[in-house]
Amino acid sequence: MPSFFRRILHGPPIVVVSGLPRSGTSMAMKMLEAGGLELVQDGVRSADEDNPKGYYEDERVMRLHETQDKAWLKAARGKGIKIISNLLRSLPADNNYRVLFVRRDIQEILASQAKMLARRGEDSATDDERMAELFAGDVWRAQYLLKRKPQFEWMEVNYREVLAAPEAQARRMRDFLGLDLAVDKMAEVVDPNLYRNRAADLPAD
Repeated sequence: MPSFFRRILHGPPIVVVSGLPRSGTSMAMKMLEAGGLELVQDGVRSADEDNPKGYYEDERVMRLHETQDKAWLKAARGKGIKIISNLLRSLPADNNYRVLFVRRDIQEILASQAKMLARRGEDSATDDERMAELFAGDVWRAQYLLKRKPQFEWMEVNYREVLAAPEAQARRMRDFLGLDLAVDKMAEVVDPNLYRNRAADLPAD
């Protein structure tokens, strides 16, 4: 169904920031907030050393795969919400979604995740090689879904490119979303100092 008719039937799209955990989704959410977009978040998970700028989450999202009543999402139309990649398939088809899918080098994600677990005194039950395979599969399935379901329009956002050229990438995000967002303010909140796990600095196998 053409997006024009879906817009008539289901109203303005929900702006979804998605990607793997530790891929830069919180950074993208902060950019949208700075640009003037209202976000859906509950503030339950507060900022910490792993996400100094905040997590921008809503706990209801984590139950999308197990709950039947998802009517609350209709109140998110025209707003921004963070939904990790493996939960995209749990979104109901009676909304429109414009998805900013954040991509980051998987080895950087694994390094970031390992440091987060170490700070919490936890160990991963899965080795890095297997986790990399799982992550790659998750991205493939998510993008397969985004390409084929009419409720989705999507754009890939590269984490490293945002850090390198925040204003240019903020403009891309604004143009894709078709919203009157303040590009300069979006770019200002990008903090290169938080890029603490660079692929070039990681040990080779």
